[in-house]
Amino acid sequence: ANSSSSTTLVFADLPNGAVPGEPVKKDENSRRGNWGNQIEFVLTSVGYAVGLGNVWRFPYLCYRNGGGAFMLPYFIMLVFCGIPLFFLELSFGQFASLGCLGVWKISPMFKGVGYGMMVVSTYIGIYYNVVICIAFYYFFLSMTNLLPWTYCNNPWNTPDCSGVVSSYQLNASLANATSSLVAGVSEVVNRTKRTSPSEEYWKHYVLNISDDIGNFGEVRLPILGCLAVSWTVVFLCLIRGVKSSGKVVYFTATFPYVVLTILFIRGITLDGAINGIKYYLTPQWQKVLDAKVWGDAASQIFYSLGCAWGGLITMASYNKFHNNCFRDSIIISITNCATSVYAGFVIFSILGFMAHHLNVPVSEVADHGPGLAFVAYPEALTLLPISPLWSLLFFFMLILLGLGTQFCLLETLVTAIVDEIGTDWIIKNKTVVTLSVAIAGFLLGVPLTTQAGIYWLLLMDNYAASFSLVIISCIMCICIMYIYGHRNYFKDVEMMLGFPPPLFFKVCWRFISPVIISFILIFTVIQYKPITYNDYVYPGWSLAIGFAMALSSVVCIPIYALYKISKSPGATFRERLKAACRAHPKWGPALQEHRTGRYAPMASEDTVEARPLKEKDELKEEQKEKEKEKEEGKEKERKDEISLTIQGSNGSTNTHNNPNPSA
Repeated sequence: ANSSSSTTLVFADLPNGAVPGEPVKKDENSRRGNWGNQIEFVLTSVGYAVGLGNVWRFPYLCYRNGGGAFMLPYFIMLVFCGIPLFFLELSFGQFASLGCLGVWKISPMFKGVGYGMMVVSTYIGIYYNVVICIAFYYFFLSMTNLLPWTYCNNPWNTPDCSGVVSSYQLNASLANATSSLVAGVSEVVNRTKRTSPSEEYWKHYVLNISDDIGNFGEVRLPILGCLAVSWTVVFLCLIRGVKSSGKVVYFTATFPYVVLTILFIRGITLDGAINGIKYYLTPQWQKVLDAKVWGDAASQIFYSLGCAWGGLITMASYNKFHNNCFRDSIIISITNCATSVYAGFVIFSILGFMAHHLNVPVSEVADHGPGLAFVAYPEALTLLPISPLWSLLFFFMLILLGLGTQFCLLETLVTAIVDEIGTDWIIKNKTVVTLSVAIAGFLLGVPLTTQAGIYWLLLMDNYAASFSLVIISCIMCICIMYIYGHRNYFKDVEMMLGFPPPLFFKVCWRFISPVIISFILIFTVIQYKPITYNDYVYPGWSLAIGFAMALSSVVCIPIYALYKISKSPGATFRERLKAACRAHPKWGPALQEHRTGRYAPMASEDTVEARPLKEKDELKEEQKEKEKEKEEGKEKERKDEISLTIQGSNGSTNTHNNPNPSA
């Protein structure tokens, strides 16, 4: 009877689908949760790092900076800056199992870096979802027999509109009769700057763009509706945190590669595709000596990997403590860069076909940013047979690429809020926090759906996450390596992974990566040019707002540092400064079972030497106090035992029946 009842209890405790007799898989950190498996983490990180910039920025930078020659500085920057920084952030978040705010227990004075990351993620999350919603809009509009930006005979077109599809689709009987006319049109196209139907559709119909950044005009209701759809999708995918997003990424992180492959196979079969690919890859070796090329390579690596956004720290914080994040950082970084190169083949095969059809150089049809995604590429799609199908695939790919990044941005903000408040109610009701952040993001994105929205979107893209990211990343490196101490951090990594960081990464973290980051910052300042949109020059007041956005994340660092110093104990400024920099007593692994060595609750005298950033004298005093408390406890037990023995001799207690009275 006992065995059957215990068996019933075992079966009752098993979750659905569990096999009796096999160990049930549980989260290591039951309070915060963990990834379902390591594949989910890798796919989520790939989806975070691989975004729209891989499709619309890297190919443009490549052909602008020497084609194939650009690959050399690009991969050098990947090895010496990209992978080391990626590994640093993953190991940082995984060791403490905390988000971008909580990890700064390592040195509380620098918690402003975490707040800066949150500000940057907020800005990016607002405008990034607007880009996704426009991709949604184009995706829905592609569900038709004829793409609406194919011809010029629409109410929104101007007299300057010059379509190319009509000549492409002429049947054989009319081709000979109009060949001279087509040649004449091609000559005019070569001599004058034509306005394509896709460009006019983008400016006059989708955006209905105003003439000034201050002239908001009306809200574009179709875009506003798509923005609501976009935020709803993001919220539903994150409704259970990493438990739900980890399942969604199996599709969102892998299907873009399927679409890229389909578009690549189609692209290389088109006339002129080889010319586009040659233009993309042909090295101009003289440009390797240009500092600007190296600056572009370093900046692209830095921004495309998502360093200093807080997302990498957050995603890694849901790993199990002994996960091999060193392996993961190499896999994810290389996958990200390989995707950029692969996307370049796809884009330039189509642009080569477009240049061949228009009889113009590839450089005149190549573009980057929204101009490539919503003008040049849609126009190229109209030249393909069954163009709505290819349009659906292309914009679906953009949506998935954007969502992968957006998931991590929202999860970064939510995790930071939950870790900071840390109450049981907040942890249990994390969905409420996620919904609140999603609603706030939607409301803040509404101004970007107005007629002046594109001006504000580009302003945020150029300023909110530019040099501020570089400063945040540089200070993070300095804090971990020089304030907390590189030896302490190397021991932490060895304790977590079972092996110390390779010598190459130690050197990069301490010297090479900070130097490259400083180079990126200097290059960004030197290369700075006031932002423009086509022929529109931004007014001075809008540029001031842009710089204010950029500084709003950086200024968190000194403000919080001064606040922390003022609140720290100490008679002099130097004492308060040392106290503010010293690691918090709770710094270290989140779970008690992992707090070994110098993080163990009862550290030995030898361990005192290794405790991070704590004064030896103070630690020795703590040890003496603990030993004194132990002695007092033992003395009290002896007195109690004597007292009980005396009571027993008086008849109150029978010591023969109770041989261990102290128990």
